[in-house]
Amino acid sequence: MASLLLRMALAIVALAAFAHAAVAAGAAPTGVAAPAGVAAPAAGVAAPAAGGAAPAAACGGVDDACQVPLGDYHVVLPEAREGRKAPAFVYFHGAGGSGRTSAQAPFAKALAARGYAVILPNGLQRPGARFGPGWSFRPESPPQRDEMAFTHEMIEDAVARFDLDPSRIVLTGYSIGGSLVWYLACRDAHLAAAYAPYAGGFWRPQPTRCAGPVKLLHTHGWRDQTVPLEGRPLRAGAIYQGDIFEGLQTWRAANGCELLRADVFDTDGRFWKRRWTSCQAGSALELALWAGGHEPPDAEWAEMVADWVEEVLGPEGAQ
Repeated sequence: MASLLLRMALAIVALAAFAHAAVAAGAAPTGVAAPAGVAAPAAGVAAPAAGGAAPAAACGGVDDACQVPLGDYHVVLPEAREGRKAPAFVYFHGAGGSGRTSAQAPFAKALAARGYAVILPNGLQRPGARFGPGWSFRPESPPQRDEMAFTHEMIEDAVARFDLDPSRIVLTGYSIGGSLVWYLACRDAHLAAAYAPYAGGFWRPQPTRCAGPVKLLHTHGWRDQTVPLEGRPLRAGAIYQGDIFEGLQTWRAANGCELLRADVFDTDGRFWKRRWTSCQAGSALELALWAGGHEPPDAEWAEMVADWVEEVLGPEGAQ
């Protein structure tokens, strides 16, 4: 009898040890419900690592976009996190592009190598458009989607899912993706920490007043004929691209700049820069011109814009 009781006691101890190990691994023991109000981790989703690191995400790759209510996005993550929350760029592709293809571009890999996550949303297919997916950026056109609401959803989801630093989000975009960045920044200067649009600005009628101050670096090709610096008419004059220099005047007003002219110039290297510094504290305004046309951003641009971000936002952890 004593032997039987001993064997029963040992079995109970072993069962308890098995249950403890299962809970420690993040799964509820068979037949034991998770605590009320706490869902057991889904199959295939890693439990949080020791030290509070974010769980491994189950989406975001080239063939598996992350879903939010108003759309989806891809993400390229930096390899070395070193226990820190990564800063991030949000990149809005040009007409006919996609977040999927942009995730494989050299600029995205270069930013990831600098320690940034790159969030790459997908535009919507526009009815009757010759160029494929795009963005609802012109206030005068009927919107397919509230792009401001979508951007908020995407940033909030990515910050939580990938353990990103919400205080170091930079919005960038190419062509009409760059135009979207101008309009988003104009509506809400605090949507992101900084803005780096490329080859796209306001369309006519151009806004005469924007929220501010902002930190904004605009890059444009000197020979751009698709989105010229002066803009151009489209659809037989039904719509007009805006003038980049006129748009910069609106940003100078938003930043409280005292001078119309730029007062710092840098002509070393591929990108020639004009900077306005007679402006409100906490603002930044810069124009970078280069000799090319309407080509998408590349790895050299990524290095330049990462340098600018780190200059205007300061070192990580300083804010």
